Amino acid sequence: MKKLVIAFGLLFSFNVFAEYGLNMTEGVTSLSRDIYGLHMMVFWVSVVIAIVVFGAMLYSLYMHRQSKGAVAANFHESTKAELIWTIVPMIILVGMAVPASKVLIDLEDTSKAQMTVKITGHQWKWQYDYPEEGISFISNLSQDSKDAVNGTDADRENANHYLLDVDNRLVLPVDTSVRFLITSNDVIHNWWVPDFGVKQDANPGFINDAWAEIEEIGTYRGQCAELCGKDHGFMPIVVDVVSKEDYKKWVAKKQSEAAAAAVSATKTWGKNELMTKGKGVYNTNCAACHKADGSGMPPVFPAIKGSVIANGSAAAHLSIVLNGKGAMPQFKMLGDSDLAAVITYERNAFGNTGSVVQPSDIKSAR
Repeated sequence: MKKLVIAFGLLFSFNVFAEYGLNMTEGVTSLSRDIYGLHMMVFWVSVVIAIVVFGAMLYSLYMHRQSKGAVAANFHESTKAELIWTIVPMIILVGMAVPASKVLIDLEDTSKAQMTVKITGHQWKWQYDYPEEGISFISNLSQDSKDAVNGTDADRENANHYLLDVDNRLVLPVDTSVRFLITSNDVIHNWWVPDFGVKQDANPGFINDAWAEIEEIGTYRGQCAELCGKDHGFMPIVVDVVSKEDYKKWVAKKQSEAAAAAVSATKTWGKNELMTKGKGVYNTNCAACHKADGSGMPPVFPAIKGSVIANGSAAAHLSIVLNGKGAMPQFKMLGDSDLAAVITYERNAFGNTGSVVQPSDIKSAR
């Protein structure tokens, strides 16, 4: 009996429920706070209506029950009652519609944006482009989360932010109005960061926009909120909001990396260099479907090991990687040197005996 009491005490303790968020996230942007305020206003209006309606029902059931000799009234209509239950709800709805319309208009007004970030959903990763800064990169699920997926429960417990961490984070400056242009390269995704009050579909062939001005430095996490395929649960969003000075340093670093990548795409690589680089690119982009050992998941995702494609014509191999085939998405978003490295790795790892591919071959095939 004592154990049962303790169990119930733990179950209903505030410390236990502190781990669960039962309300919306208030967030760190003016927009997210407006949405939260609108939500709470509608919630409390609904609470008051529920108390009044159910209170009247319970009072009537108790005070006018048959055991007290209550006799039902017999009337056909009441103009006064009909006016009340028509006009009062109209006033309530108009009262809620005015602030709701203001928030909805604010949601769509991106005219004050100070910078733009283009977000493209891929199966199953995010691509971030900064048009003004000339920066572009892919954000994948972090390697420790990938390793923990097929590991033990302990591995998943020990993984840093399991399924909510990435290898390349979106970086934004604090106190800056950012316009997000959101689209997709394949199927419908959804870019959702609760703390920003931003949740927008990424539709192939269309561009949706949203905006946010983040007021607090920190790291914020989100997820794809649209069921988009096999690895839907493996494409998280991580945003680092930094000071404007740190953002300038980050931009300079990424621009330097982009310049180095452009130079690397013009040189002739040695096979060992391509294999070393290709293994990392393969584990990041290909191993989820084709497995780290190249065994694949037939028939949907064929094996790379012993593959006719990997051991055959390099041109055919390039075409499939660049343009996709069947369930495999296209990988045009990767740079020439990355693609040359991963294709060379696929053609020479796992016992395959294919040829070496150079960045110049990728450039010609695009």
